[in-house]
Amino acid sequence: MAGGKLTPRQKMINLMYLVFIAMLAMNMSKEVLSAFGLMNEKFEAANQSSISNNEQMMLALDLKATEAKGGEFGAAAATAHKVEAATKKFYDFVATLKAEVLTGVEPEDGKLPYESMDKADNLDNSWFQGEGYTKRGQEVITAIETFKSEVKAALGDEKKYAPVLKEILGKFDLSDVANKEGLKDKYLNYHFKGFPAIASLAKLTAWQNDAKKLESDVISVALGKAAVETASYSNYQAIVVLDKNAYFQGEKVTGKVVLGRYDENTKPQSVTGAVLDPATGQAKINLTAGGVGEQKIGGQFTFVEDGKTIPLKFDGTYVVVPRPNSATISADKMNVVYRGVDNPISVSFAGISTNNVFASAPGMTGGNGKYILRPGSGTEVVVTATGKLPDGTTATDKKPFRIKGLPSPTGKIRGEVDAKGSASNLESCQITAALEDFDFPVSVNVTQFTIKVPGQPTVVVNGNRMDSNARSKIKLAKRGDVVVINNIKANFTGINQVPKTVSACTFEVQ
Repeated sequence: MAGGKLTPRQKMINLMYLVFIAMLAMNMSKEVLSAFGLMNEKFEAANQSSISNNEQMMLALDLKATEAKGGEFGAAAATAHKVEAATKKFYDFVATLKAEVLTGVEPEDGKLPYESMDKADNLDNSWFQGEGYTKRGQEVITAIETFKSEVKAALGDEKKYAPVLKEILGKFDLSDVANKEGLKDKYLNYHFKGFPAIASLAKLTAWQNDAKKLESDVISVALGKAAVETASYSNYQAIVVLDKNAYFQGEKVTGKVVLGRYDENTKPQSVTGAVLDPATGQAKINLTAGGVGEQKIGGQFTFVEDGKTIPLKFDGTYVVVPRPNSATISADKMNVVYRGVDNPISVSFAGISTNNVFASAPGMTGGNGKYILRPGSGTEVVVTATGKLPDGTTATDKKPFRIKGLPSPTGKIRGEVDAKGSASNLESCQITAALEDFDFPVSVNVTQFTIKVPGQPTVVVNGNRMDSNARSKIKLAKRGDVVVINNIKANFTGINQVPKTVSACTFEVQ
């Protein structure tokens, strides 16, 4: 293939090619003319060999494509046939140019008279007009450009054909060429104008050889002879594949290092568990992370090789950790739970799913990260949390909480701490108590209180409403007197706990 090891025959051809170029600058002696003739014979023999060899290789490629029922070999065969067609058209056109060179030349004993083919009249008169080209000369340029364009269209952007395309475009570069005086000369002028007929004939036969070599290189690549080049270590990359994608501090990091070859031309027929990019053939992971903890990922590539479907499975794991959308902020002195009520407790471990986290403490119930703690006696309770890591080990943490009784209620009259109204309104008011700014739903029942009217003795009342004795003292109150409700006794509904104190409340008579 292009850029690979050359056969002895091709080395010989290349060497003769160099000799040919070197001799262009020499005076054309009979020996030199004969040398060009012998060179032309070698090119002709090489071309005939290439034609036969290329036909055999094309038959082998077509057979591969038939056996594989299309697929990669089918596409490769189609490309090779396009190049074959372009090459044949150009090869045949060059044959007409060679016929022009030989116009008026009569073979001697079945061979061309090399030593007498020192004139340049045929091509000079046909191709050139002044410093420019004739119509025929322009046809030659157009034929070369068409040949390059058709080859480029056939090979496209496939990476494996890039060296072949680069070589042929370089050999048929039609840019102006600097002559020995350093001046720019047109392509055909530089290579053909004024040259002996035998030199031009050898050059044209070399063009045919270049075209046939292109055809051979393309078929070779299509048949897979480029495998040695594509398997080069320079096309591989070392890839680190860890057993999972997240680790805890102190945990063993395990995995492997593999050699992977990136080939944009290797495209699966289908893929599951990933999204296939039709442009590049790459499979891309595109999913939403699941719950916190270790998650599995997997799927399968499906390739077609030699007409057979080949599945290639893949699997892996990744670890989901909680999104850091909030900070953990705590008041160190406020780790408090209240005796007699349901204290909600949330327990979690970063990087561990809640179903693998367990918490325990005296009086604690619940699970899956949500618990209720009803502390008993004592002044402190310790909550212990245990999390099971993906590798089977466990992590444990503890948190102490102070136990406090329920806070003291606030006494109220008519729902207010400092109420105002008429004496008759006070007589019908109810005495209540409530836990102010307390987040737990606790009800307080008043069972007893005292009432003090200015200038009157203190009256003890059982229950939460004024009795006859209290009402008689209220009737003696004057406008502006402040009646004090004090010594309030109460209990908590459904809780075996009695408030130590209940604050007093007042009522101003108006």
